[in-house]
Amino acid sequence: MPPITIYTKMYCPYCDAAKNLLRRKNADFEEISVDGDAAGQRAMAQRAGGRSTVPQIFIGATHVGGCDDLHALERAGELDPMLSA
Repeated sequence: MPPITIYTKMYCPYCDAAKNLLRRKNADFEEISVDGDAAGQRAMAQRAGGRSTVPQIFIGATHVGGCDDLHALERAGELDPMLSA
């Protein structure tokens, strides 16, 4: 399984939903909180092509996007192949 990184903030229901989906898939992930971390938020946005909302999710070197993007991959049947690559 490729490494998974998810940038989050506390009290973010979209972050929770994305993490819950990954947990249901038994996918280990590194969570990076950008709460109160302006430098961390800038680094996340730079890595995410300018997107500054959370969550921002990366599977391996692939920027998946946010929670809706992750769930869209799941609905399309594309998430499992990404996780098993």
